Amino acid sequence: MPSDESAPSYALEVTPESALQFTLTRTPASAAENSSTDAGVTRCTMTLRHPGKTGQHLAFKVKTTQPRRYLVRPNQGIVAPNSTETVSILLVEKDKQILLQSYDRLGQSALDHSKDKFLVQSCAAPDEFASLYDKEKRGDEQKSDGYKTSKEMAEKLTSLWDKTSTSGETPVFNKKLHVRHVVMEIKSGTPDQTPQVPTHRSDKTPVENMSPEQMFSEVSSLRRKYDELVAFSVNLTAERDILNNSLEQTKRDLNREIAAKKTLQEAAGGASADSRSIARGDTGGFSLSVVQVMVIAIACFLAGIKACNSDSVDFLQFVPILGPMLGMTGDVLTDVVAVVEDPVPVMPDPPAMDEMGMEG
Repeated sequence: MPSDESAPSYALEVTPESALQFTLTRTPASAAENSSTDAGVTRCTMTLRHPGKTGQHLAFKVKTTQPRRYLVRPNQGIVAPNSTETVSILLVEKDKQILLQSYDRLGQSALDHSKDKFLVQSCAAPDEFASLYDKEKRGDEQKSDGYKTSKEMAEKLTSLWDKTSTSGETPVFNKKLHVRHVVMEIKSGTPDQTPQVPTHRSDKTPVENMSPEQMFSEVSSLRRKYDELVAFSVNLTAERDILNNSLEQTKRDLNREIAAKKTLQEAAGGASADSRSIARGDTGGFSLSVVQVMVIAIACFLAGIKACNSDSVDFLQFVPILGPMLGMTGDVLTDVVAVVEDPVPVMPDPPAMDEMGMEG
């Protein structure tokens, strides 16, 4: 892929540029019996190249919207300046069969609108970390099976990307890739393209009687199975870490939402309770009915009449507001008291008259 001058210095060049194509083939019966071959295994490779715009090493991470469908190896690592890294992507057999069933029902149109996507992220790696990665890689490349990221290094890479994504201080370049699935039909008359190895363990040949070619075939078969198992375990470990981080973040968000909702409910509950109390006329749990209010009013009225008759209301004139309101000024009250205190005049008896009608 030609170098993109507009891309930042921390961007890796990805090949293919826009889409990953997976060619689906039906596993022939002969290949299914011969487990030492990779017939029917759907793979796709992706090349990551350091353009050399910077002297720093670039860290990469490959993500997908379907982590259970694809096995990516390696899914993260570091690329030195002007060097490349090849990423192998394996389509799981179970999902491959599901895609083939969709193709059988609806044809190629069922696979043309795949929503599967890959995301390649790259950023500048710290020099100290890059040196440690290169040292481990050079030591492992001397082995016969090549370099494989150790568990400790994989955890350090995961921690590096977690810190990068949370801090936001290190710029990250994102490259999105779409996925295409294409079915390759194999006619029944077409000879099997998979090279057949006549000497295989399927004939139940004892190990001590196997020829060198048979031993080599058996070792190759075991080696391929081992590589697939390692790729699967590495992918599961990475996905486990991602799911654990997502789960913890989801728990924190859920706890915050529950706390905020509880606070709002308590505030709304208190306000509604106060309004209901006011509407009911509740004052500390004490309430009166209409009949009770009328009985109390009549009792107070009668008590007031009795108090007036017993001259027990003189003190009301001294109340600043109640006295003038009742019209009980000093003069009026004095007159009232005087009228009450003055005795009723008694008329004298008429004078006695004698028999002649003359007063004596």
